[in-house]
Amino acid sequence: MMYQIFRFLLRAMYRLLFRLEARGVENVPVEGPVIIASNHLSNFDPPTVGVLLKRKVRFMAKEELFKVPVLGPLINSFGAFPVRRDGIGKDAIKTALNLVKSGEMLGIFPEGTRNNDSGMAKKGAALIAVRSGAVIIPTAIVGEYKLFRKTYVYYGKPLDLQAVVDQAGDQDKLEAVTEAIMRRIHMLIEQHHSS
Repeated sequence: MMYQIFRFLLRAMYRLLFRLEARGVENVPVEGPVIIASNHLSNFDPPTVGVLLKRKVRFMAKEELFKVPVLGPLINSFGAFPVRRDGIGKDAIKTALNLVKSGEMLGIFPEGTRNNDSGMAKKGAALIAVRSGAVIIPTAIVGEYKLFRKTYVYYGKPLDLQAVVDQAGDQDKLEAVTEAIMRRIHMLIEQHHSS
């Protein structure tokens, strides 16, 4: 119940302040295990990715956030779960796998840190997808979160995980899946950046 109330409030706030619009919502399955894999621009991103969807999106969040008064209990009530700052630990992977295998939707930012300039993406999303068989939806946030200017979230078509794994050959399969996810996210950004 709390989730629905806060989602309603956040949806209204994001639509008013950032004129948030979503495109490609029809690409997100209405049931079953799903991973929403998005670029990461700001602390505003988790609500941006999930607030306009009908399904609840669960996110990993830095464990330090759970220690912040008010914020910690709030993100916990939204179904977020902790991950260490130095990388996705075994507990976080296990939690994510259990959530996805039980048919929930998980939101992940494969780049890790916001605006990762290294170009290196973390393999957590690929690992969870390969082990769970979840559908991966490449997602792009386009905009700068400037007040009263449009910000968009674009949900791409599902990534054909099996085709990527089959095509990988001798290459590290997790690396191949990660590269495919990031390639699709960047294609969405490039395609819609000037829109």
